[in-house]
Amino acid sequence: MRQAFIGVDVGTSSARAGVFDEKGTLLATARHPITVWHEAGSVVEQSSSDIWAACAASVRAAMAEAALPPSAVKGLGFDATCSLVVLDAAGDPLTVSASGDQRRNVIVWMDHRALAEARQVNETKDDVLRYVGGSVSPEMEIPKLLWLKRHLPSTYGAAGHFFDLADYLSFRATGSTLRSICTLACKWNFLAHEHRWSQSYFDRIGLGDLASDNYAKIGSEIVAPGMPLGSGLTGSAARDLGLLEGTPVGASLIDAHAGGVGTIGGRVRSGEAVDVCRRLAYIMGTSACIMATTSEPRFVPGVWGPYYSGMVPGFWLNEGGQSAAGAAVDHLIRSHPAYHEALAAAQAAGIEILEFLERRIVARAKNPGEAALFARDIHVLPEFLGNRSPFADPDSRAIVAGMDLDSDIGSMERLFVAGLCGLAYGLADVVDAFRTHGVDSDLMVISGGAGRSALVRQIMADTTGLTVAVPETQEPVLLGAAMLGAVAGSCYGSIGEAMASMSAIGCLSEPTAPGMADFHRTKRRVHGLMRKLDRESRDAMRGTH
Repeated sequence: MRQAFIGVDVGTSSARAGVFDEKGTLLATARHPITVWHEAGSVVEQSSSDIWAACAASVRAAMAEAALPPSAVKGLGFDATCSLVVLDAAGDPLTVSASGDQRRNVIVWMDHRALAEARQVNETKDDVLRYVGGSVSPEMEIPKLLWLKRHLPSTYGAAGHFFDLADYLSFRATGSTLRSICTLACKWNFLAHEHRWSQSYFDRIGLGDLASDNYAKIGSEIVAPGMPLGSGLTGSAARDLGLLEGTPVGASLIDAHAGGVGTIGGRVRSGEAVDVCRRLAYIMGTSACIMATTSEPRFVPGVWGPYYSGMVPGFWLNEGGQSAAGAAVDHLIRSHPAYHEALAAAQAAGIEILEFLERRIVARAKNPGEAALFARDIHVLPEFLGNRSPFADPDSRAIVAGMDLDSDIGSMERLFVAGLCGLAYGLADVVDAFRTHGVDSDLMVISGGAGRSALVRQIMADTTGLTVAVPETQEPVLLGAAMLGAVAGSCYGSIGEAMASMSAIGCLSEPTAPGMADFHRTKRRVHGLMRKLDRESRDAMRGTH
């Protein structure tokens, strides 16, 4: 019977499941939506029960499509956004919401309610912050916990478990409270290289109580991604998922990190040895993560990390990113007067609106790279949710320059291309910061929905000077999660072995066309001027009424 492994990926708006064989071939996928509550003040909440139900529905649907019996599944892995899940001692939800709704027990990664708490933590300049690029982000869990303690003390006091969402899913699946070193090192300030929490850090920021019972509420036992948890699926979880009790479950990964695991170790057709330290992983979804693997720690100001074993066990990780990536492009085009006209045309053609726009643009350009020339006179700083790195400025905001009164689809296309260029320049800022601090790469492997776009890939390549590749699989994040199951199920002895056996590199970007590097260099100068304007505008208005 064919061996199969399941990867479950929980993003911002849906849960997805993918079924793969031992060589990484995708056999089936399914998706189920997740409820998201948005409130004023950058508040974004979800329900862990709703998320688990979406996981169960997607696994069942993917297994039905794969037409495999549950006995074929030899391992399961989860990845998820770095959202905070709060449970009581019995494992039941506790509200994180001003509404008091107990279902709303998840503070979503993109929720920025803890801006003040993040600033307070950063003002301590504690040595722990060296391992997160110098400052925590409100997207991380420690500022969120501090916010809960201040603003919802009843929830904070009654909590029995604080989980990163990826760890919650493995807990719900197995009953094990073991945490992944990936989640805790990258989002909780766990010092993975010393395998310890810092008591002095927690005391300094006002969360010293977390040390009780050997840090049981946040993680007293921390293991590498892919480590088998408990006795595998519990009976109730197996019934929910339609799988067999005892199916091995591997310790989890953050969603972007699963994408990195699913891509950077990919085989190349030439058969040459793969050096993961020469490859960047770029995972572009609602947000974007740019991740570099190194054999020694590299301290890059404004870039998260270095995290020991934060993605690939035994290696260090630096993690740059953009808080709004796909979300920024979506917002730009939805705000254009021609949006509904373009949407109707795309639907009539049976394709998504971004693909519709790209087809029109590329059809009128000599090649995907030169399509960037459509954005010669319009410029976008796409920081709708602040700058995650390398400037670590959560208060920065988007600027669009060069807009006129045109309201046709052509004007929308120019705005779309300008948005892609803006994202590419933000990526180039991170790549330059990497290079300045000794993190050198030759190849960037891009995944996520935008990775399938030749236009996106070429603009990224022409801007950064890197060769941009796509993975052979269409579902690299799901594949990375499935690799966790393959390791937990002993099909492979390590994440490294699974990466080498289950993933491969697909097509590469084209060489940069003559003149395009200079074009992007000039537009990057404008991008820098817009950042300066944003910063100086905020300084000018500070203290006004």
